[in-house]
Amino acid sequence: MTTPILRVQNLRAGYGRAEVLHGITLQAEKGSVITVIGPNGAGKSTLLNTLMGILPGRGSIEFNGEAVGALTLEERVMRGISLVPERRELFGTMSVEDNLVLGAFRQVRQHNKQWREQIDVVFELFPRLKERRTQLAGTLSGGERQMLAVGRALMSRPVLLMLDEPSLGLAPLVVKEIFRTIDALRKTGVTTLLVEQNARAALETADYGYVLEMGEIALEGRASDLATDPRVIDTYLGAARKKVEAVSALTN
Repeated sequence: MTTPILRVQNLRAGYGRAEVLHGITLQAEKGSVITVIGPNGAGKSTLLNTLMGILPGRGSIEFNGEAVGALTLEERVMRGISLVPERRELFGTMSVEDNLVLGAFRQVRQHNKQWREQIDVVFELFPRLKERRTQLAGTLSGGERQMLAVGRALMSRPVLLMLDEPSLGLAPLVVKEIFRTIDALRKTGVTTLLVEQNARAALETADYGYVLEMGEIALEGRASDLATDPRVIDTYLGAARKKVEAVSALTN
């Protein structure tokens, strides 16, 4: 039996005295796509920030078989963990290509002379970024900025890529493109931990899923099973289903 690339046990974290995560346990296999879905305020972003080392936490975090809970954010980056935050955090006055170059920090520090080849990999995943390689990041559309944020994270050749609400505020066609890319990353061996409010898209793409409610794991299982679970349908997929049924009723 292989060791999971990420194993989290009894993780507790929050802000000051306010505990947000109450004993989270989850794991991710190498090369898989894992999703955490749940409502606003459930603790999804807190979970990612704690795993990244931005927030302190109590409990066990193992990455590649080693405990990383005491490591700094920079040390976790050097181990191969990368986070694309909800706000994207791009350098708007710098070009698309310069933003990507900054993302190669880990590779440069490890003296990987082929780090520039990763730019071609990113441009293959996101041809639109190649077309806009000299354009300032601040002038990109919302979808293009999200592509750049993901591309910059991939420049470090992460082992674990964590995405915080990658579809937030994007047009449906762009959302489809983002999720196609997440699916494509599976073939490269990158493990993806995806936090999403778009439960339908997340479960269609992921291998395994967790439902986070009020800082606790309420449900977990294969993504395909969760997508057909009545509790998930009623709470997270029901609104979309009712909308379809309403439109169907009007057209019949």
